[in-house]
Amino acid sequence: MSQKTPSEKGYRLPAEWEPHEATWISWPQPGCNSFPGSYERVLPTFVAMAEALATSEIVRINVKNAEQEKTVRRLLKKCPPERLEFFHIPTDEPWCRDHGPIFVVREKEPQVAALNFGFNAWGYKLSPFDEDNAVPSAVAASLGIPVFDQSHFILEGGSIDGNGAGTIITTESCLLNPNRNPSKDRAAIEKKLRETLGVTSILWLGDGIEGDDTDGHVDDITRFIGPSTVITAVEEDENDPNYEPLQRNLDRLHVMRLPSGEPLHVLTLPMPPRIEREGQRLPASYANFYIANTAVLLPVYGDANDAWAVSALHEAFPTRRILPIDCRELIWGLGAFHCLTQQQPARPT
Repeated sequence: MSQKTPSEKGYRLPAEWEPHEATWISWPQPGCNSFPGSYERVLPTFVAMAEALATSEIVRINVKNAEQEKTVRRLLKKCPPERLEFFHIPTDEPWCRDHGPIFVVREKEPQVAALNFGFNAWGYKLSPFDEDNAVPSAVAASLGIPVFDQSHFILEGGSIDGNGAGTIITTESCLLNPNRNPSKDRAAIEKKLRETLGVTSILWLGDGIEGDDTDGHVDDITRFIGPSTVITAVEEDENDPNYEPLQRNLDRLHVMRLPSGEPLHVLTLPMPPRIEREGQRLPASYANFYIANTAVLLPVYGDANDAWAVSALHEAFPTRRILPIDCRELIWGLGAFHCLTQQQPARPT
């Protein structure tokens, strides 16, 4: 007899703005692939991120061992110690959104559970990734919560974004890429998403932004900020390679409908200026913000558009503090705060 799916057991994917018990991050290792030649330069951004998160909620940090825990504790001496919890769960890279568990909640017989999807380093782009792939089950065991093994299906947390009410948004360029689940077509992928995330509606955008090695994660372009409201990145420069794909995505958003038939309310974010390093376009985006309980961590890039992005998020999140943090070093790793974090929702009451 086949086991019941998370959806059949009453679980759903909560929205990021729903209450968190904690935020998970994975501290980078000195030899990781993400920050070649700049590990020491990127650490201040990790410290700033952890300090900002600790003003809002518990921060649960994956580290390699006791020695690294001591090192990180010294770096985070300004954080209230009661807001920091360390777990000796080794990782290859620091992108917890993608290698960590995706948490789901159930209101009837209240429970939080973890989904253990497979991880293949964004279509085998980095190696090794064995430790990253083992993170979800290790986190679930540490928390003593149920875990649903979906390791035969590749899914990264940054490739989906949900409204908490049965709808997620994603991109064709990522989820339909044959380097993820080559044996599954769109219908099979949608079926798996419905079974595991407790959703009924899947909205599809097209391509992501230039320089994004994830094949177009949606958390770099379009995010739900309310049950029927999204905020999406728009490039103003018609000569920029991001202009056309982001305009096409904007056009799609304007005709999308929720299951009720309600249209999406669409707000826009600017794009930062083009950032290159060693001849490579980096995927800088203001859309890679993270929604904590009392604050929103916003990546900024030392440009006039930073103030525009801050203003847009003030409008989107009037009850939360908007905390802009310089990510000009962090973006060398091809991600920002949403990529580095994974929310653990509060247990429903």
